[in-house]
Amino acid sequence: MTRKLYLVLLIALSAFTLTAADQPHIEAHAKEIITVDGLEFKDLNVNGVLDPYEDWRLSADERAQNLISLMTLEEKAGMMMIDTLNAEWGGKAGANADDYVNNQNMRRFIFRNTVTDNPDPSAAGGRSGAQITAFEAAQFTNTVQEMAESSRLGIPVLFKSNARNHYDHDARFGINVSSGAFSTWPKEGGLAAIRDMDLLAQFARVMREEWNSIGLRGMYGYMADLATEPRWYRIHETFTEDKDLAIEIVTTLVENLQGSEITDDSIVLTMKHFPGGGPQLDGLDPHYPYGREQSYTGGAFMDHAAVFKAAIDAGLTSIMPYYGIPVGMQDIYKPADDVVYDENVGVGMAFNKGILEDLLRGELGFVGNVNSDTGIIGPRAWGLEEYTVPQQIAIAVNAGTDVLSGYHDLNVVLDVIGKDVITADTNDFAPNGISLERVDLACYRLLLEMFQMGIFEDPYVDPAHAERTVGRADFQRLAMEAQKKSVVMLQNNGLLPFDAEEKPVLYVNNANADVVASYGFEVLDGNAGVSAEGADAAFIRLEITNKQMTALKEDGTPWTYADGSEVFTQYGGPIPEEINDISISAMAEAESWIMTPSWDVVKEAAAAVGEENVILSINFRQPYVLDEESGALDMGALFATFGVSDTALMDIITGAFNPQGKLPFALADSIEAVIEQDPDLPGYSEEDTLFPFGYGLSY
Repeated sequence: MTRKLYLVLLIALSAFTLTAADQPHIEAHAKEIITVDGLEFKDLNVNGVLDPYEDWRLSADERAQNLISLMTLEEKAGMMMIDTLNAEWGGKAGANADDYVNNQNMRRFIFRNTVTDNPDPSAAGGRSGAQITAFEAAQFTNTVQEMAESSRLGIPVLFKSNARNHYDHDARFGINVSSGAFSTWPKEGGLAAIRDMDLLAQFARVMREEWNSIGLRGMYGYMADLATEPRWYRIHETFTEDKDLAIEIVTTLVENLQGSEITDDSIVLTMKHFPGGGPQLDGLDPHYPYGREQSYTGGAFMDHAAVFKAAIDAGLTSIMPYYGIPVGMQDIYKPADDVVYDENVGVGMAFNKGILEDLLRGELGFVGNVNSDTGIIGPRAWGLEEYTVPQQIAIAVNAGTDVLSGYHDLNVVLDVIGKDVITADTNDFAPNGISLERVDLACYRLLLEMFQMGIFEDPYVDPAHAERTVGRADFQRLAMEAQKKSVVMLQNNGLLPFDAEEKPVLYVNNANADVVASYGFEVLDGNAGVSAEGADAAFIRLEITNKQMTALKEDGTPWTYADGSEVFTQYGGPIPEEINDISISAMAEAESWIMTPSWDVVKEAAAAVGEENVILSINFRQPYVLDEESGALDMGALFATFGVSDTALMDIITGAFNPQGKLPFALADSIEAVIEQDPDLPGYSEEDTLFPFGYGLSY
């Protein structure tokens, strides 16, 4: 026997010399467990023998290759779709679960239900699903896993979710989810304001444990986009404008949520929005037709991509491109030759082979799967609006998209596989069809991740454990510490901290009067309509959101998508004509901006107690402009928050905690500075800066 042959045999034998100590936990609800060599395995295809894809001793690569060889084309096509699948009231799996799993052959779902200790039946239904408990959420994911296990090959399900561990007064469908019963941490900008990677790692490990407990194993997030365009309404989901800080943050999150190597408790991340959604032209968002372009006039395209490169180097397994068109970059990163498009406009990222293959895989070395943003097929296929849905699907997949989000029609996907070209009666385009080899590659990338996660062996969770785990007291204690550390004090004229022995009569608005009173203050409750007259000082929390409304053009007619449907701003952001209204004075007068309390109420309270005696805390969902005309800068104490509780702020106001947060982005001193700044560049010139990146006071 040659030495080479001996080594090959030794390696082969070593793969099967595992003992009971190496045995992973096997749980089957619909299939039998078989024993081979004294070890347990699932007989997922019920043939009575151990197939390679059922053999956990083999590599994920070997198992994925074997399973693909056994799958029908229908099963493969179903693997390439992901859509929302919510529990019904009480955690029940409804008709959609049966259809998606058994008819559409889907194995990836977006879970959007709010998980809360006290579900409200009146909030049930809608696109975000019913409110359910952690126990019910675990029961729901188990039920869907049982459905999947009962199928021909027993391929399990991967549930994903948008962010759901943050303090947010205005969670929106398709954007994020209310924290509910989960531990409630500051929002992304607040985590960046802390500048503490050890605490961020603790956050990630807490989130990992909570999500695992209900069967959530993947995340649509986090957003690695840089917050360089203040008018973009999704700034509240980003961490910072600073590339280096963002790199440090995303690296920490990948290492602690997912791990450099995927394991049986990893939360696999789908970081978004490649190659960086921050530089939206004029701050408008590509969920809407008037915001379909991203601009790189500052020449910083690769600075935005660099954050994704750091995540890739840390082991990132999945990436989501944005809807937008990269203005000025189409000459460098071009769509495939079979795609006919207006070269003066371009096409969205998910349809651009130059972005997804040449840049993402070629230059940045990404080897994972590409998960499209939700709804790219159809009216948001920017640059390809005249193409039919089958043609859009073919272009997206051939460009490098492996799984289509927000889509669940198996027959349409099947119809574009194996054809040379995809033609239509409504246009003269003829993009290439999807080859069988391309389908297998997409399935390989998706299945490799799932085998590495261990969900073929045990996708089930314990509802009782979920009930004990979600929102655990020690988790919430850490979250509260993070909330307090995230608060940025912008100014203080000596008003704070209050003297513990001589506490003023305090007018309160948009904060819980009972919480404030529990700190020993006599409270005048502005929430109940009580005037600030007679108070010594005022504590006001200002929340700014946007009204959901129809977006109108200058001529008064509605903006519409390519299919003729009217644009409604349900995803967030102001109407386009008010995109520049991000100063306090302008927002106070605008139709699509909502201030709580109104700025008139703030000014009335300031007149009653004196501006120097007002504590104004502003929740910065975006880098608002604190214009002189508004009088915001005349207040005695001014705080920037990024999703914190009243308790966190009261600990700071009373001096129980010394503020230490640092701004994750610069604040301009005028809206003109914002408009004139290149959208892909951070910060402003010194003369245009009110508060620089990294600013923050302490007592």
